[in-house]
Amino acid sequence: MKNRVQNWPELLGDHAGGIAYGGDYNPDQWPEDTWADDIRLMKEAGVNVVALGIFSWDRIEPAKGEWNFDWLDRIIGMLGDAGISVDLASATASAPLWLYERYPEVLPVDKYGHVVHSGSRQSWSASSPVYLEHALDLCRRLAERYGDHPAVTAWHVGNEYGWNNHFDYSDNALKDFRKWCERRYGTVDRLNDAWCSAFWSQEMRSFDEVQLPRHMGADAMVNPAQQLDFERFSNDNMLAFFRRERDVIKSVCPDKPVTTNFMVSTDQCCMDYATWAPDVDFVSNDHYFHEGALHLDELLCSDALVESLAGDRPWYLMEHSTSSVQWKPVNARKRHGELMRDAMAHVAMGADAVNFFQWRQSRGGAEAFHSAMLPHAGEHTAIFRQTCETGAALDALSKAGLAGTTVVPSRIAVVFDAQSQWSTAIPTLPTTKLDHWHDVRDWYRTFLDAGVRADVVPLASDWSGYDLVVLPTVLMLSDDDVARLERYVAQGGRIVVNYATGLVDESFRVGLGGYPGAGDGTLRTMLGVGGEEFNIVGGIDGEPDAVEVAGFGSSTLWQTVVRDVADDVRIVAAYTGDGARSWELDGVPAIAEHDYGSGAAWYVGCDLAVDELARLAETTLLPAIGMTGGAGDVTVVERTDGANLFRFAFNRRGEDVAMLQPDGDDEELLLFRGRREGDIVTLQANGLLITKEPATRRR
Repeated sequence: MKNRVQNWPELLGDHAGGIAYGGDYNPDQWPEDTWADDIRLMKEAGVNVVALGIFSWDRIEPAKGEWNFDWLDRIIGMLGDAGISVDLASATASAPLWLYERYPEVLPVDKYGHVVHSGSRQSWSASSPVYLEHALDLCRRLAERYGDHPAVTAWHVGNEYGWNNHFDYSDNALKDFRKWCERRYGTVDRLNDAWCSAFWSQEMRSFDEVQLPRHMGADAMVNPAQQLDFERFSNDNMLAFFRRERDVIKSVCPDKPVTTNFMVSTDQCCMDYATWAPDVDFVSNDHYFHEGALHLDELLCSDALVESLAGDRPWYLMEHSTSSVQWKPVNARKRHGELMRDAMAHVAMGADAVNFFQWRQSRGGAEAFHSAMLPHAGEHTAIFRQTCETGAALDALSKAGLAGTTVVPSRIAVVFDAQSQWSTAIPTLPTTKLDHWHDVRDWYRTFLDAGVRADVVPLASDWSGYDLVVLPTVLMLSDDDVARLERYVAQGGRIVVNYATGLVDESFRVGLGGYPGAGDGTLRTMLGVGGEEFNIVGGIDGEPDAVEVAGFGSSTLWQTVVRDVADDVRIVAAYTGDGARSWELDGVPAIAEHDYGSGAAWYVGCDLAVDELARLAETTLLPAIGMTGGAGDVTVVERTDGANLFRFAFNRRGEDVAMLQPDGDDEELLLFRGRREGDIVTLQANGLLITKEPATRRR
């Protein structure tokens, strides 16, 4: 996808044109006599940018109409004099207590009717005209004061929109939701049809009868179409709030770039960021690692989506952590090498900015035990040494010309759709264990295990540049979506459709005639198969917990009961064994392949473990597009400017891994954690190799 013309923030002085490096800086939380020491240590660490003032509204406006910019003037001046750029926040993410006390109507309401009180972050309603008025006033005053300041090189509007206030059930939100429904549907009859309102006698006679999906009782089930539209409205309402803030700042200083930080990781993606990306001058993201075996793979998967949201151009890592966080049941620290490895993995995936939360670790408050660049124990620590090493490495990459290059695309795309993610969370599906985003992650890992790397793209993306497109649990497909798929395959593309893809349309209406029913049967025609029921297993007393799939292990959750099979379908695998016989699935197709037009489609009608999906990729999918896989121990990502190729190799295992790396005379070694013996390179655990060579030498 393509966002608006990118307007990238320029760094100061010698850092101009290089990779941005730094983090959130909260000087107002510390005595002013620490500021000079902060800047001294920032220079030592190679910091060249900080995000400033994100939660500083109460320091800027300590009482209604009383403004205090003096401290902000001083610290911006000190940073600028030191050659450190400022990404200045609008400071509107959380309001001061006086605003909540004076105007309690700005607070959001949860689905139970309880007011969401102040005291944390984002305790405000995007439907509150009072909050909007005060937020825009603050944006305007900041822009007028600092819009021309040379040290302020970008604007950071809000912060993690929707983190604590994604859903609001207040009366103001109800009014806005009714207006949103009227704009979307035009007539109440169209709304009733989309929501299937005749069910349970819920037909509306006017838009004034539209309700929010509030709490309806312990055993009540919300209309899924209503819930889905409320998700869409909440996204659009928050985006509209951001646009109002952005536009006020732009009206004062139109040339300075504006962004807001997305939250893309495979454990969180609360907004439909494909709709947000066109509204920022450069895409930025906050990412926090998933501990354990998923650590590197999950990072690469999330970044693949961010890179696509950025229009395949460089993007800005606004936050990640030097080590542990403080908001999980078990907060794992990073081992030696992981701080550097993670930063470089983000860079490999297109990040031209590497920033942490935060610069100095807080002494108190809710995030006191969240790691930082400068930890509680001070500068003579492993974390600070690794912070400095990372800054030096990024500076070397900048001098080598990496900034501004773009990621070399894959030939394989895995589709992510925020609205399908929202849909799989609806509790009235055949199972509550579906998770679209996690299935995207599993398919991404599938290809890594098979020795190749995939891209992750939004559903609305152009697929013409890909040889293979995978749709994992894309539950919801509109007729237009299916028509695009049909054209892609008919013209020579290849698709993989899994067991829970294409079950409902954009209004959560089930397609008729068999599964998957999307596109009025067109999807079934492409796949050459049709199912009539779903077999859900696992945790049922006295019943088999799994069904064997011949040649591909076992399915432990979902098997589509395929009954209709076209004559020209090739059965790749069928159900077999005791579990299949018990569930009357013996011999029923589990994986099917079907030629369609000039292309082909595969239906994977059951869940499979990642290693079994990798077997399918290696034996069937990759050969079909003329690719060969590998061991999958090392992941290789490339960035290029057309003339030069930067190759990043990462060890995916927790032990030393050897790889073939012929030594070329025109190859420049930029960063290496491992050892070389001739043409064999051994990457240590958490090891990496970064080289630069002419693009004409690409292997």
